[in-house]
Amino acid sequence: MQMVKKILITLAVLWFVVLFFMPKQEFYYKLEEELAKNDIKINEKSTEEGLFSLTLHDASIYVKGIKLATVEKIDFCTLLFYTKVEVTELLLDESLKNVAPTKIDRVSLSHAIWNPVYLSVDAEGTFGQMDGNVAIAKRTLRLDFNETKNIKMLKANLKEDEKGWYYETSF
Repeated sequence: MQMVKKILITLAVLWFVVLFFMPKQEFYYKLEEELAKNDIKINEKSTEEGLFSLTLHDASIYVKGIKLATVEKIDFCTLLFYTKVEVTELLLDESLKNVAPTKIDRVSLSHAIWNPVYLSVDAEGTFGQMDGNVAIAKRTLRLDFNETKNIKMLKANLKEDEKGWYYETSF
């Protein structure tokens, strides 16, 4: 029993040390490099590194040189087996108001090692509350609008089933 206890403590300490000394900024720069291959650029005013997280403040998102969105805060948090990206106060460009809500209060993306082929999505905004998932292997996205408020601009792209309104696409 003592041996098992020592092994578990050693693994916990090793896990903590790896997370503590993990080069979070370098992971972010690698993400920027990968996004740049698709002409997507994130321009942030400042970054803040936490124990398990990296936070970007006042970021602007450009696609093919055109500013599409501004974000108050993007928080990347990882525990190695569970990763979460939380976006706060996402403001889309006014030119997109006919296809998407221009203000999204919060978007949360999470990935867990026990469900490796899915990415969970959760969001709140002027449209209400929405959750869904991305099937990475199947390359599909499904978003379910649970509490709908103002989805007039989205209804052309939404479908309805017994649960309510949803958006489904493949990529």
